[in-house]
Amino acid sequence: MTNENNTTAGKKPSHYAYQVRETEDGKGFWNRIGAAWTNKNGGFTIQLESIPLDGRIVCQPPKEQTDS
Repeated sequence: MTNENNTTAGKKPSHYAYQVRETEDGKGFWNRIGAAWTNKNGGFTIQLESIPLDGRIVCQPPKEQTDS
């Protein structure tokens, strides 16, 4: 059995996981709850730091850092 934490250690995630909840004014409140790494077969390994009880989970690629 492979320890998934060892396979993702030192690698940057391909996506971040967010809990998205709608606010009363119709906007979404995004809270980062984990990360995902692409597997060799095209799937994902997902590591969540918390599990939301409401809202939805959205995985997005990281925004590119710009030098400013």
